[in-house]
Amino acid sequence: MSKIAVIGSISTDFVVTADKRPEVGETITGNDFSTTFGGKGANQAVASARLGGEVYMAGTVGTDLFGKELIHNLTENKIHTDYVEPVTHVPSGSAHITIVDGDNAIVYIPGANNAIDNNRMEKLSELIESSDIVVVQNELPQAVVEKIIDFCFAQQIKVIYNPAPAREVNQSVLEKATYLTPNESEFNLLFPEMTISEGLAKFPNQLIVTMGSKGVYYHDGTSEKHISSYKVNPIDTTGAGDTFNGAFAVALTAGLDMEASIRFGNLAASLSIQKFGAQGGMPTLAEMKESEQYEKTWNIK
Repeated sequence: MSKIAVIGSISTDFVVTADKRPEVGETITGNDFSTTFGGKGANQAVASARLGGEVYMAGTVGTDLFGKELIHNLTENKIHTDYVEPVTHVPSGSAHITIVDGDNAIVYIPGANNAIDNNRMEKLSELIESSDIVVVQNELPQAVVEKIIDFCFAQQIKVIYNPAPAREVNQSVLEKATYLTPNESEFNLLFPEMTISEGLAKFPNQLIVTMGSKGVYYHDGTSEKHISSYKVNPIDTTGAGDTFNGAFAVALTAGLDMEASIRFGNLAASLSIQKFGAQGGMPTLAEMKESEQYEKTWNIK
């Protein structure tokens, strides 16, 4: 079985629903509260693991109760946590989410996620060198992201760079990523001087722009390609992008080509948005195979 290394954020989401947001100094009564597991890195690891990937998670949590629960959740999803390190000086990462009329307002606290630094690269290099593909996102310090991509490039190890949340990134780093998977707004921040078509043509078989219900675009070296999304009635789109990236990694390591891997990712994302929660909606491989859209030629086991 191919080995997937996900290096990224591991956090707890604290979610409140209310009829309004409080004014400064005001206390109101909300409607509901829940905690869920999140962090883009952990989300992508869970997505890959549920689809049968042999997944190793690398990241940093606090030594608090939340950190223990975050590690337990990864283990429950059959993810190897040998490279998840508890640190004592900061709390585990968290996102504090208020939902009013379906709209989110989020305060993200990186916490322990920012404790990962380049001093850990020696240990992480062992993981990277033994992996078939590495997945990394932007909820880590940028210096660490760049170090990981530089190392993968030097060792000729495939890396999926999901540049989310959006921030400016050095052009040379983007060029070293085997696969670059921004959404439309992230693309516009990374390449403000280019149209999407110009960006795709500049990075053939490398740049993959995800556009939600409008599908996915890439360039195969000859022409621009559009892979349609699967039409469903969404219940909660949270985590759809993470599901796509995790599924895309599984498909690539299973030997599927670019187009088939994107279709596999699209199907996984379409199933994920039909349930609540980022990780809560992520499908298993068995659920994928039950879908009418599942292609037997994918032959993923």
